[in-house]
Amino acid sequence: MENKVNLMDLSIEEMKDFCVSLGEKPFRAQQLMRWIYQFGVTDFDLMTNIKKDLRARLKECCFIKAPEVVTEQKSRDGTVKWALDIGGGQLVETVLIPEDGRNTLCISTQVGCPVGCVFCRTGASGFNRNLKLSEIIGQVWRAASCVGFSNNEEHKPISNVVMMGMGEPLYNLKPVLSACELLLSDYAFALSKRRVTISTSGVAPVLNSIAGKIDVALALSLHAPDDELRSKLIPLNDKYNIAEVLDAVRNYISKSNANCGKVTIEYVLLDGVNDSLDQAKALGKLLSDLPCKINLIPFNPHEASEYRKPSGNRVERFARELMEMGFTVMKRSTRGDDIAAACGQLAGQVKNRLKTAAIEAKRI
Repeated sequence: MENKVNLMDLSIEEMKDFCVSLGEKPFRAQQLMRWIYQFGVTDFDLMTNIKKDLRARLKECCFIKAPEVVTEQKSRDGTVKWALDIGGGQLVETVLIPEDGRNTLCISTQVGCPVGCVFCRTGASGFNRNLKLSEIIGQVWRAASCVGFSNNEEHKPISNVVMMGMGEPLYNLKPVLSACELLLSDYAFALSKRRVTISTSGVAPVLNSIAGKIDVALALSLHAPDDELRSKLIPLNDKYNIAEVLDAVRNYISKSNANCGKVTIEYVLLDGVNDSLDQAKALGKLLSDLPCKINLIPFNPHEASEYRKPSGNRVERFARELMEMGFTVMKRSTRGDDIAAACGQLAGQVKNRLKTAAIEAKRI
C-alpha cells in the first residue's frame, strides 16, 4: 500500500480534488464519505451506487484504514477505553462515555503532549508526534464501528466528540480542523457544531487565527486564577499569559454560534494547591467579564503525580463560592478512573521526543 492513498487522510476538499483527478465529478466525494463515515464500509466492492469501473480504479490507487484497536477496557460505570496502534510501537487512547442516552467520545490529537501540564498523566508521558487525519477521525470511526454506524438523524452512535484526550489540538491544527469538518459534514458524521468541542491549554495566536474560520464549541483549560500559579501548573503560560489567552477566547466566541456566547472553563481542583475559597474568589474576579460556564474537575490521581484529589467538601465549597458570584458551575463526575480513563489519566504508549516537541511548539 506504499503508493496508495488512505482516503481517511483526505479532508473534504482533498477528497473532491482526488475524485476530480480520477476524471470524476466532485459529487463522488460525497458518495465515498457516506460509505466510509455513515455506513462504516471500507470495501469498495460494497459501494453499490458507485460504478464498477470506478470501484476497480479505487482499489488500484487507494484504501480506507483507521488505526487498529489493540486493547479494550470497560469500566464498572460503563466507560470504555480503547488503545489504538498508530505504528512505530506507539499507542493513543480514546474514551467513550455513555450517559443519559448520549455517547460522548474523547479523542486524542497527538502522541503524548508537548505542553507538559504538571498534573497530567499524558504530559508526563512526553511527546512524539502529531496524529494524521486518519489517526484522528479514525478514532471516531473505530468507536462508531463498536457501537454501530447509522445515518439516521435521530440516532447517532457517537453524539458528542471532545478533543480532550492526549495532546494539544491547536498544536496540530490542519488535521484537527479537517477532522472537525468531517464531524460536522452532512456527508460524514453530521454532528451539530455544539456537540464538537476543541479543548486547549491556551495557544493564543492559533486560537485567534481560527476565529471565524471554524465554528465548534471551545473549552479552555485554565486551572489557576493567577499567572504565578498557572505557570507552575501549565508551562505554556510563560509563553501566553492568562490575559492574552482570555483575549483570544473572547475573540473566538465573538465569532462563534456553537458556543452560544459562552466558553467552557475547565478547572482541575488540586488539593491544597488551587482549591481554596480565596482562589475561588480570585477566579470569579478574573472571569467576571468573560461569558463562561465553569467545569470543576476533581483531580484524578495517577502514578506519575504526587498531587491529591480534594475532599468532596472542598469541591462543594469552591463551587458554591462561584455560584454565589453568579456563575454557572458544573462539577464533573469522575468516569472510568478504575481503568485510568478519567480526565488527565490517559497515557497511551509514547516513544518520547521532547526536543522535537519543543521545536514544533516554537513554530506556532
